[in-house]
Amino acid sequence: MQPESPTPLYAQIKDILRARILDGSYQPHQQMPSESEMMALFNVSRITVRQALNDLQNEGLIFRMHGKGTFVSKPKAFQDLGRLQGFGEAMRQMGYETFARVVSIRTVTPTAQVQERLQLPKRARVTELQRLRFLNREPISLDVTYLPTALGNRLAREDLATRDVFVILENDYGLSLGHADLQIGSTLADDNLATQLRVEEGSPVLVIERTTHTSDGTPVDYEHLYYRGDAFQYRVRVDRVPVQHV
Repeated sequence: MQPESPTPLYAQIKDILRARILDGSYQPHQQMPSESEMMALFNVSRITVRQALNDLQNEGLIFRMHGKGTFVSKPKAFQDLGRLQGFGEAMRQMGYETFARVVSIRTVTPTAQVQERLQLPKRARVTELQRLRFLNREPISLDVTYLPTALGNRLAREDLATRDVFVILENDYGLSLGHADLQIGSTLADDNLATQLRVEEGSPVLVIERTTHTSDGTPVDYEHLYYRGDAFQYRVRVDRVPVQHV
């Protein structure tokens, strides 16, 4: 705590508690210290403690049970659909610990859909990259990525456990990414998804289909992203366009 800081005391307490939740010091469903204990710990008033807790509850990081106390929620991470970012890049900016495990990387014959999305000639081959993404040491998504083999063969030599494909394409390969086309749907976890994501078979899974293009419109990356429905969400801001009355 820094009493002389321009940051209000409740905000400092909120930041301290949020960090402890996100780094696992406070585990999901663990009971938090009582308001009285926090008052003594931080040497602040009850109103200050409650303001910090209210903000954390509004963020979905804690929940309260009447007569029992305050408990840690299972954090539900989110990513802003309005920005073209890799998963790791977005999560690290929010203070989450993230890494990936490469499940497989191989050269395959593309399906008609993959060939169409990447605008490939007939009989072209593609690199299929499967990665299991972890958030705070729990599996959060299975990413299946398809790339032209010229890029895929280079990426196969990269550190894909700790680096995002987008960052490698831009910073290492000099590609300027421009936009992505997305479709959002849902499915039920089959045996493979259930095993990889550590959920029950038949659990709801969020599915993102994404085609990423360079700034000149060339498609370079086509993906199916399978997210655990209980642990992740996408958010987007939508502005209303004024209706022109005739």
